[in-house]
Amino acid sequence: MADGAFYPQIDPYDTGMLAVGGPHQIYWEQSGNPKGVPVVFLHGGPGAGASPAHRRFFDPAHYRVVIFDQRGAGRSKPLGEIQDNNTPQLVADIERLRQHLKIQRWHVFGGSWGSTLAIAYAEHHADRVMSLCLRGIFLCRRSEIDWFLYGIRHFMPEAWRDFAEHIPASERHDLLRAYYKRLTDPNPEIYMPAARKWSVYEARSCTLLPSPETVEAFASDVVALGIARMEAHYFSHDIFLPDNFLLDNIGRIRQIPAVVVQGRYDLVCPPDTADDLRRAWPEAEYVIVPDAGHSAMEPGIRANLVSAMDRFRSIK
Repeated sequence: MADGAFYPQIDPYDTGMLAVGGPHQIYWEQSGNPKGVPVVFLHGGPGAGASPAHRRFFDPAHYRVVIFDQRGAGRSKPLGEIQDNNTPQLVADIERLRQHLKIQRWHVFGGSWGSTLAIAYAEHHADRVMSLCLRGIFLCRRSEIDWFLYGIRHFMPEAWRDFAEHIPASERHDLLRAYYKRLTDPNPEIYMPAARKWSVYEARSCTLLPSPETVEAFASDVVALGIARMEAHYFSHDIFLPDNFLLDNIGRIRQIPAVVVQGRYDLVCPPDTADDLRRAWPEAEYVIVPDAGHSAMEPGIRANLVSAMDRFRSIK
C-alpha cells in the first residue's frame, strides 16, 4: 500500500494450540494467503500477547501471516506461568511452530520485546529467516531495564509516582525485586493490583500523545498479568542470555535484509539502544520517525512498518 495505511481487518483461516513442553500450550493462528510467503509476528512485552490489529501490517494477498502468543501470554495457557519460561525456550517455540506449520523459511517481524526475540531467533536460526522488520529496539540490557524502572520518571513523573508508590518506601530502592515478589505471590489480591500498576505505567509511557485506549487495554486482567509478571520475570533474570549476547552475535545475521524503525520520542525503549544496534549493524536500514513514541500504532511507525513489509514482497 503506497500510503502506508493499515491493511483491512481480516480473520484467521486456521487456529490451534501447540504443546511446547512443561505446562505450556501456545495459541497460534494463520491469516492472509494460505499459499503466500510466510511471515511470523512476534509480540512485545514479554507477555503482551497479540491482537487482531497485528494482522494488518501485512498484505493479505501476498503473505501467509503467522501470529502466536508466547508462553504465559494472551491466549496461551497457562496465563502468567513463569515455570519453563525463558528466552531459549521461546526461541525453540518459534522453531517448533515453524516445523508444525511445515514452513521452510519466513520473514520475521517484531517490536519492542518482539525485536529482542526476533534478533535472538535469527542469531540461532539465520538460515530460516528471509528478512527482519524490527521496531522500538530493546536488547534487555541492565541499563535499559534501569531506565524503564527509574529513568522514565524524568519525563513522566506522574506515571512513575503512581507506579513507584504502590511499593512501600522501604522497598523502593529496588522496584524490580519488590514488584517481582508481589507479581509471583499466589494471592490474586496481591498480584493483580501490582500487575495493573506495572502495566498501566508502561501504557502511559507508550505513546507520544496520551492514549486512553492503550491504557484501558493494558489495564485488562489478561494483558496486565501477562505483561507485568513476564517482564518482571525476564528482567530479573537478565533475559536468560549472556551479557550483551545479541549485539555480540550480530555477525550471524549481518547478511539478512533488515529494517529498523524507531520512534524519536520512545520513552519505553529510547533511541540510544536502536543507535547501538545501528552502529553494530550498519547494513540494516535504519528509520527514525521524528514524531512518534514507542507504540507500533503511532501513525509514522505504522506507516514505515507497512512500507517495509510491502518492499519485502520482492524477497521470494
